[in-house]
Amino acid sequence: MNAEIDFCMPSLGSDMERGTVTEWCVKEGDRVRRGDIVAVVATEKSDIDIEVWNSGVVAEILVEPGREVTVGTPIARLVVEASTAAEADRSVLAHAGGEATADRARDRPPPPVTMAKPSAAGAGRIGASPLARRLASELGIDLDGLRGTGPGGAIVARDVTPASIVEPESIEAPQPDHHRRAESVEAMRRAIARSMSRSKRDIPHYYLGQDVDLETSLAWLESTNAGRPIQQRILPAALLLKAVAGAAARLPLFNGFWEEERFRTGDGVHLGVAISLRGGGLIAPAIHHADTLSIPELMARLRDLVDRTRQGRLRGSEINDATLTVTNLGDRGVDVVHGVIYPPQVALVGFGRIAERPAVVDHRLEVRRNVTVSLAADHRATDGAAGARFLLTVDQLLQKPEEL
Repeated sequence: MNAEIDFCMPSLGSDMERGTVTEWCVKEGDRVRRGDIVAVVATEKSDIDIEVWNSGVVAEILVEPGREVTVGTPIARLVVEASTAAEADRSVLAHAGGEATADRARDRPPPPVTMAKPSAAGAGRIGASPLARRLASELGIDLDGLRGTGPGGAIVARDVTPASIVEPESIEAPQPDHHRRAESVEAMRRAIARSMSRSKRDIPHYYLGQDVDLETSLAWLESTNAGRPIQQRILPAALLLKAVAGAAARLPLFNGFWEEERFRTGDGVHLGVAISLRGGGLIAPAIHHADTLSIPELMARLRDLVDRTRQGRLRGSEINDATLTVTNLGDRGVDVVHGVIYPPQVALVGFGRIAERPAVVDHRLEVRRNVTVSLAADHRATDGAAGARFLLTVDQLLQKPEEL
């Protein structure tokens, strides 16, 4: 016995009310597994790859590309095993941000299973999504030169970029649409304004700051990088993120969400990293389970995340799952960051620039490198004493980088 469930428009942030399906990466009859990318959704901030949260078969696609719908609206229907249907509904409800439809068991068999596959060279039409074909046509790109990353190797929109081609210099890049870019930036600023206005209106912020000596950490980092090729060298940002992740694991009251008048701890330390976009605007996708990663792994994840963010290739889980956000404005010359919490999170950690400053060490005046770490926290979930312990823990972890 099989059951049908609705796959709904997910909520990709607390300020999202609507989204537009720009591309389906699957078709009716395709078999999907949990974590597969099935669609691309455009929000005011970015185009996001949407993952499916249950394994099954795509029974029906309910929303055509280009249509805007509210969060929680069913956009596709899946057939799953009846034994997992109850769990499937709970999963869809959790990630859609709307009311999931109850199980609808059917006696009819599920649709025949097919997978989108690219044709062999010369054997016919290349497997590609309609949006991918349109982009390829506009850019003058031959689909034969691309490797598909969609289901069964099908070419989808994210595969059709000059970077996908073996010889990108042979392609004349299209002229940027400045009007469309300006509209996109304006829409993002409106989304950020709504979210930050809600944050300052509803969250009783308190702020703390602490100067942290980085001489030991930076000396360790310089020694570690000495034996690494340039492309594998670790930046100080990875050390700072690792220290915050470690502190969040030890003090979980800062790692989670304030919902329905109570605190809910996150299911892991998923650090949101604030990333500025080249065209303007800001987004903070998550590095999952950051506390379990080694510093080199964290550095690799950070590079990958920044890369994909600026290419518009984020996954829905990276937008949804952040439990604590970190912002670093040191490269802009800022000494201290007083951040605004991203609801429903309960804390934000900020880092200023790493600079040489006078310090007293063993009754002697020395010039040492340090950074100011700030904490913006929700007074409903924690208080200043707990916040001080959090910053102290970050400091202590940075004094023993080899243990990080």
